[in-house]
Amino acid sequence: MLKNHFKIAFRNLLKNKVFSVINLLGLAVGLAAFWMIGLYVADELSYDRFHENSDRIYRVTHEASWETGQFKTALTSAPYAPTLKKDYPEIEQAVRFAPEGGGLIQRGKTQLRVNDMIFTDGNVFQVFQFPFLYGDPKTALNKPNSLVITEQLATKLFGDPAKALNQTVYLDNNLGNVITGVLQDLPTNSHLQFSALRSMPANFTDGWQNFNLYTYVLLRPNTDAVAFEKKIQRFFPDHLLQEMGKVNYQLNLQPLVDIHLHSHLSFEMSANGDGTYVLVFSIVAVLVLLIAAINYMNLSTARSSLRVREVGVRKAIGSERNQLVSLFLAESLLLSLFAAILGILLTELLLPFFNTFSGKELSLWQFGVLPSLGFLVFFCLLTGLLSGTYPALFLSGFRTIPALKGQLGSSATNKRFRQSLVTFQFVITISMLVGSAVIYQQMHYTATKDLGFNREQILSFHIDKMEVRKHISAFKEQLLKSPLITGAAAVGNPIGNNNIGSRGYHFETNGKVSDASMMMQRLDADEDFLTTMEIPLVAGRNFDKNRETDVTQAVLVNETLVKKLGWKDPIGKIVEANTEDSESPRLHFQVIGVVKDFHTYSLQHTIEPLVIQRAFGTQQDNLYVRIRPEHTEAALAYIQKVYQQFDPASDFEYSFLDQNFAHQYESEQKQGQLLLTFTILTIFIACLGLFGLVTFTAEQRTKEIGIRKVLGASVPNIVGMLSKDFMLLVGIAALVAFPLAWYAMHRWLEDFAYRIEMHWWVFAGAGLVALLIALLTISTQAIRAATANPVRSLKSE
Repeated sequence: MLKNHFKIAFRNLLKNKVFSVINLLGLAVGLAAFWMIGLYVADELSYDRFHENSDRIYRVTHEASWETGQFKTALTSAPYAPTLKKDYPEIEQAVRFAPEGGGLIQRGKTQLRVNDMIFTDGNVFQVFQFPFLYGDPKTALNKPNSLVITEQLATKLFGDPAKALNQTVYLDNNLGNVITGVLQDLPTNSHLQFSALRSMPANFTDGWQNFNLYTYVLLRPNTDAVAFEKKIQRFFPDHLLQEMGKVNYQLNLQPLVDIHLHSHLSFEMSANGDGTYVLVFSIVAVLVLLIAAINYMNLSTARSSLRVREVGVRKAIGSERNQLVSLFLAESLLLSLFAAILGILLTELLLPFFNTFSGKELSLWQFGVLPSLGFLVFFCLLTGLLSGTYPALFLSGFRTIPALKGQLGSSATNKRFRQSLVTFQFVITISMLVGSAVIYQQMHYTATKDLGFNREQILSFHIDKMEVRKHISAFKEQLLKSPLITGAAAVGNPIGNNNIGSRGYHFETNGKVSDASMMMQRLDADEDFLTTMEIPLVAGRNFDKNRETDVTQAVLVNETLVKKLGWKDPIGKIVEANTEDSESPRLHFQVIGVVKDFHTYSLQHTIEPLVIQRAFGTQQDNLYVRIRPEHTEAALAYIQKVYQQFDPASDFEYSFLDQNFAHQYESEQKQGQLLLTFTILTIFIACLGLFGLVTFTAEQRTKEIGIRKVLGASVPNIVGMLSKDFMLLVGIAALVAFPLAWYAMHRWLEDFAYRIEMHWWVFAGAGLVALLIALLTISTQAIRAATANPVRSLKSE
C-alpha cells in the first residue's frame, strides 16, 4: 500500500510540473535557510561548553552606583581572586586573566607581533580544560617567565610545534620566557581567545580599585550558586567599603556559558554575541520554513477542485478516509524528501557566503554525518506533515456523491483560510523589511555621527619596546618634519577599543576632597593629544610640556564629569587618586582644563566622566598620527621609514581610528546583513506561493477572462480584477506588521545609547516595497492571462 501511495504521489508531481516546481523550490530554499540558521544558532549556544566543568565556572563581575555615577564592568582588580579564595571555602579555584601581555616575540631572527598574549595564574588549567599537545598542564605556568602557546603560533615560530617545548623566546625588552606547553588551537566557540598564556608577574598586586583584569572562580561540586552569590555580598563591606565609601555595590557571579550571549558589560574581554539575535534568528528560521509550508498548503487547497472527482471515485470504490489521508501525506512527504536533497545542495553551495556574512566557520556536517542526517530526516518528516496535514484532511473530507459530481460545496471557509495564510506570509515579510531598514539606518548613523573629534585620517600604532618609548618626543619630532604629517600625539591607552581603563578618584566638593572615591574613565595622553584629535577646550588650558608640574600634578576633565559633580568653576579643583605607597597614599592633581565631550567607546555607551592625565615616560606606548588625506600612501611610507629608524627590528603595524570604531559595530552589521539576506529569501518564497496562486486563479478563470475580453474589457481591467484581492491582503498585512516591527526594533535600538528615531516613512516604504514586489509577481501571470487569445480561452475545457 505504501509503495502504491508513493508511486501515485510521484505521478501526480510529474503531472503538475509548474506547481511541483514552485513547491519544491520553496521548500528547498526554506530548508536550506532553516539549516544554515540552525548551524549558526547551535554554534552560538555551544560557547565555552567544551570545558569539563563549564557548569561550575563563573566570572566575577561587579556593579556600583552613587549620586554622580555608576559602573557595570567585567573587570576586577588583582586582589579579588586570592581574597575570594581565602574568604569563601565554596570556591575550589580562582584564576585571573590580564590582557596586557601582548607585544613582540622573538626567536633568533624570527620576530612576530602577538597582541593576544594574556597573563594568567598557574592554576588556570585546573579551571579551564584547553587541550594540550605538549607539556604538563599541572605545572606549565607555575614558574615565572613561563609561556604556553597555541599550535598555530608554535608553527609560525618553529615550523614543527613539537620542537617548541622547553625553547626560550624573548619578550618585553629581551625578557626570556620558556615555552612550557603547546595547546591545540582554540575552538572558535570560546569567548577566551589568545595565542599565548604567560605566567602572571609576581609583582602584579595593584590596588583594589585598579580594575584591569578578569577573575574566574570554580565552585566546588553541589554549591548553590544563587545562595553563594548572596553570601559574597559581604565582600564589599569587608574589603572595599573603606576605599570606595558608601555606594550601592553588588558583586555578581556570571555563569561561564552565559558570557558570550548574555553579557554586555563594560570592558568585555572580546566581542560577544547577543542572545536576542539568537532568539530572533531562531524565530526567523521557523518562519521561513513555515512560509514554505504555507505555500504548499495554499496551492494544495486551492487546487482541490481539480482533485474532487478523484476523491469521489476513490471513496466510491471503498477507500477509507485514513487511506486518502495517507495518500495525500505521501505526496507531501515525497516532495519534502526531494526538497531536502535540493536543500542540502543549496546549503553546501551557500554556506561559504553565509560564513562570510556571519563571521563563522560553519560546515554542513559539523555535528557529524549521522546526527546531521538524522536531523534532516526528522525535518523532512516534520515539514511533510506540517505542510501536508491540512490539505490531506481537507481533500479527504469531501462527501462521496457531491465529489463525484465535482461539487466542492461552500468554499468560503477554505478561501478565508488561504487568505489568512497569504496575509501571515506578508506580515513576516514586511516586518523583516522594516527591521533591515532600521538596522541599516542605525549602522549608517554610527558610521557618520560626530564623535567629538575628527576621526578621519588618524593613524594609530603600538610601540612595544621600552627603549623606543623613552625617545617618544624625538620620534614625534621626526614625524612632524614631513609636510604629510599634520599632528602626532602619544597616549597610554587608545580610544575606540572599548577598553581604555578606569580608576578611582577623590574629588573636591564644597571646598573639601571627598573621602569616598568614584570610578571614572582614565585616559593618559600628552600635550599634543587635543590638537591632533581636534578636540576643543571649553575652559582652562591644555597640558604644557614646559611646565614640570603638569606631568604629575595636572589633569583635564570632560564636560560630563563637571556636570555630574556640579562644579560651577572647575578650574583649580582638586582631584586625588589612591596609590599603593603607605607613605604617600594619594596622588594629588589639580584641574587645569575642561575638554568638550568626546566618545571614547562605541555608541552603545554613553559618554562617561573622564579624567585625562599627562602621559609620560614608558606610559606613552601608542601613537596617534594625523596625515593629509590626499597623500595617504606617501605618508604611510614616511611613517614606516621613521618607525624603522627607531625600531629597525620590528614590523610596522598600524590601524586607522575610524576602523577601530567601526570594528565595535561588526556584530550588529553582520546581524543586519544576515537579516537582510533572510528577508530576501522570505520575499522570494512568499512570492513563489503568490505566483502559484495567481497562476492557478488565472487558469480557473480562463473562460471568464475570455468573455470579459469579448465584452470589451481592457488588459488593465483584467490585471486589476486578478490583482485586487491579493493587493488588499498585502495592505492588511502591512497594518498588522507595522506595530509588531516598531516594537521589535524599538527594543533593538535600546542597546544603543545614541540612536536614530524611527520615522513613519520607513514603515510606509517597507509596505510599498512589499506591495510592488507582490504586484510585480502577480502581474507576470495576470498580464499573460489578460493578453491571451479570447477565442482559445472560450474553447478551453
